[in-house]
Amino acid sequence: MIKKHEKAPQISEAMYEIVRAPMITEKATMGSAHGQVTFRVPLEATKPQIRAAVEALFKVKVKAVNTLVVKGKSKTFRGRPGERSDVKKAIVTLQEGSAIDVGAGV
Repeated sequence: MIKKHEKAPQISEAMYEIVRAPMITEKATMGSAHGQVTFRVPLEATKPQIRAAVEALFKVKVKAVNTLVVKGKSKTFRGRPGERSDVKKAIVTLQEGSAIDVGAGV
């Protein structure tokens, strides 16, 4: 419930670009037992931006945001060397009583 002096966060298109996709991996699903959800985010996204986007889009309260950058690997594709892009992950810890069901569509 929003108090009178608090403003409801406005959902903008930029928030959809910050929270690109949930990560459905074995390690990410183990974090859901502890109230954590993992998202793929842009490399430029900051923790306050991620917090605001998750709270506005999913209408939950965020306790903490941890981020990490996974460096791209060198790979060969059809015999030619290539490099994967760097990826930033955001591990969002939700407050008690809040939940996001990312596996509903699976």
